[in-house]
Amino acid sequence: MRAMTGGEAAVLSLHNLGIRTVFGLPGMQNDWLYNAFFDHREKFRIIHTRHEQGAAYMGLGHALVSDLPTVFNVVPGPGVLNSTAAISTAYALNAKLMCLTGQINSTAIGKGWGELHEINDQLSILRSLSKWVATANTPSEIPILIGEAFHQMLSGRPRPVGLEIPMDVLASTAPADPQLKLRTPYEPPLDEEAIEEVAKVLGASVAPMIFVGSGAQGASTLVRELAEVLQAPVVAYRTGMGVVDARSYLSLHLPAAKELWGKTDVVLAIGTNMRIPAKKWIRTHRPDIIRIDVDPTTHRRFFTPKCEITARAEQALPLLLRRLEEYNAVRRPRETALMEVKAAWEARSAVLEPQLSYLKVIREEIGEHGIFVDELTQVGFASRIVYPVYSPRTYISTGYQGTLGYGFPTALGVKVAKPNVPVVSITGDGGFMFAVQELATAVQHKISLIVLLFNNNCFGNVRQMQVNDYGGRIIATDLRNPDFCRLSESFGAQAFRTDSPEGLRFALRRAISTTSVPTVIEVSVGDMPSIDQFR
Repeated sequence: MRAMTGGEAAVLSLHNLGIRTVFGLPGMQNDWLYNAFFDHREKFRIIHTRHEQGAAYMGLGHALVSDLPTVFNVVPGPGVLNSTAAISTAYALNAKLMCLTGQINSTAIGKGWGELHEINDQLSILRSLSKWVATANTPSEIPILIGEAFHQMLSGRPRPVGLEIPMDVLASTAPADPQLKLRTPYEPPLDEEAIEEVAKVLGASVAPMIFVGSGAQGASTLVRELAEVLQAPVVAYRTGMGVVDARSYLSLHLPAAKELWGKTDVVLAIGTNMRIPAKKWIRTHRPDIIRIDVDPTTHRRFFTPKCEITARAEQALPLLLRRLEEYNAVRRPRETALMEVKAAWEARSAVLEPQLSYLKVIREEIGEHGIFVDELTQVGFASRIVYPVYSPRTYISTGYQGTLGYGFPTALGVKVAKPNVPVVSITGDGGFMFAVQELATAVQHKISLIVLLFNNNCFGNVRQMQVNDYGGRIIATDLRNPDFCRLSESFGAQAFRTDSPEGLRFALRRAISTTSVPTVIEVSVGDMPSIDQFR
């Protein structure tokens, strides 16, 4: 243990815990932190952004696609407030995201002196959006608290955490040990009696169904094995997409699964709220429901399950598969029947044009391992029920939070984490303008993201609701847009414009071959059919 500034204690602690990339925006309260980053600059990639929301969203994308703790840094007060939409989205998506923020001098906190960036009770704001928060009061505490933050992100249900460090603590010197060993992440003890009960119920089922969410993303192989043993279709929507390859007869989109709901006797929900079936479908038919989730508070959300297992899917499924060997009934293969359900859904969803044609081109051109980041657009909405996802963590969604404008900056973080595969960000003319300034960040840091900007010159989804649900009373949804291609080029990005799926194919091929700058492809579109008809 040696004497060091609080800034150096923070930087070396992050490095000790595996952090190599930090997204951030420097400012006065963080000067001693960035001074320490300078001293250890060969150990880190610092991606500085043009807005705090950009730093937080980039951290979110990096965390989601890597499944690793990711750190972003902002100044206190307005900097923290600017990042809160991203933190709330991280909370919804169970992301391992750490907000490392500065703070005014410790002697001034809570005094109301009008210090630069002072806000009342910043920690409570972070607490309302996070799993764990703390304030460091001495340099010696910093490694301990950073270690605890990582312990919290890696234990149980992952969610964002926050640590604030006052500027005088970052500047002061004291003995600190940044090489502290991380505590073993907490895992809930496996209840073998609960697993036995679940095995009996599943084993006796006639027509089971599996629903998966983000909590199943790390157990893809196990879920597929379980589905084959049970001959159970696997249903995914948004955060569960990719757990089972969409090309498998066992993989169903949500609307396709609705057709089987009335014939299903047992449902296994793995790492998912299962919100839509729980709130809507269950009114007409109530199968026995089993939950596997690391968070016990989810078990009785919406309904009381027949039985439950509190564990991560990776923990519970191996033992469940072993117990099923004793209890599993012999079932008739369902491949033919499930392929018929998939074909029927494909025929029904054919009305979603032109979204289907654009999504087909994207899927074909980005390849087996390409990553798709959705957005609050008609193409993005359609992707949630028709886009074929082949593997885990290759479809990134905003989940229930629905944060318009999240897609582009989040996709930048995805591309930083996965630089060697194509990453496509779907956006609209409304959402893109939330973070358009981060094109400068992408150019400066050579982040070769591909942005597909579907331009209908309006907030299309809201406008569609005004037309369909409010008698055409259109207000505050039409947009006056810039020339997106010229705007993108002025930042140093590559830009194309098209108005057809085949034009998109040509532009995508050009974009994928570019590895040093981002590409914006503007796609001119008109009104598109809504997916609401399939809810």
